Amino acid sequence: MNFNIREKETVLNIWASCDLKTKANALLKKYRGQIERYIRKYPQWQESFMPVEPKKNAPSIVKEMSAAAKLCGVGPMAAVAGAMAEFIGKNLSRFSAEIIVENGGDIFLQSSKERLIPVFAGRSKLSEKVNLKLLSSLEPYGIATSSGTVGHSYSKGRTDASVVVSNSAILSDAAATAVANMVNRKEDIKKGLNFARKILGVKGAVIILKNKIGIWNCEIA
Repeated sequence: MNFNIREKETVLNIWASCDLKTKANALLKKYRGQIERYIRKYPQWQESFMPVEPKKNAPSIVKEMSAAAKLCGVGPMAAVAGAMAEFIGKNLSRFSAEIIVENGGDIFLQSSKERLIPVFAGRSKLSEKVNLKLLSSLEPYGIATSSGTVGHSYSKGRTDASVVVSNSAILSDAAATAVANMVNRKEDIKKGLNFARKILGVKGAVIILKNKIGIWNCEIA
């Protein structure tokens, strides 16, 4: 079944094999609350565009965001959407063998089935005509998309879509931001893919800029 939940600005789309809306709502309040309380104490952690070491008493979600940001050379908040999707998705996966949590285009996916994930790339002619083909896996997938032309998130680049696939939505979110930051022209696509390739844990990447696409280690349908 499919349902949506919301807490302030965070809106999650969730697919599960049973009704987990009550549990999902509680988890959303829990993890968003942890991040908000940490930011109130340490606002520089939220404001930085560079990695920031978390405090020793930081909650796990903050520590994992910080670790992913450090690997990718971005600020911790670059991983916030992926972190919410992953922490909630992993908790819900104890109750549902099939679980997908989508948070603003960033996805935690645990499935025994092959899945096709359409890539939204704004005004590009390739938008939603490119699908990531994800094979069934015992491990979860984390898929994240960052863009310099779509949405309100800050980006130094101009990509219509920079997509990263790994086994962690947190890592994919931070990596997608880092890749998007460095691509301003079609000639930069190769540089972005090479950067993604070097990030420990990243499995594949797709970059779309206008009518040009670059693909590394992803199956496209």
